[in-house]
Amino acid sequence: MRGVLAFVIAAVASAVSAQEALDGTGGTLRVLDKVTGEVSDLDLAVNESAEVGRLKITLDDCRVPRVNPTGDAYAQVTVFYSDNISPAFAGWLIASAPALHAMDHPRYDVWALRCSTS
Repeated sequence: MRGVLAFVIAAVASAVSAQEALDGTGGTLRVLDKVTGEVSDLDLAVNESAEVGRLKITLDDCRVPRVNPTGDAYAQVTVFYSDNISPAFAGWLIASAPALHAMDHPRYDVWALRCSTS
């Protein structure tokens, strides 16, 4: 099973790297508080931050495929938990594959929904 998973991850990563992308002006992220069950959607501009619960989330970049801008979203985010100096997560979130590079946090899940290009 690990071999199949590694193949799928490699194929998705290869497809993502081969696509030309458009830079978005902002994006929408969804946050789930796994303790309370509360779901929040954040509409952020690139380089904008917002706080949800004990998280501070910054949308560093948001990109969409040039050939199909509504087909997928790739959001680069930095997430800080409480007053920690080190980020709880820093990296790319892929809307069509939220588990591929997910934030591993015991209380919160964060994933990308879409990017805006205007």
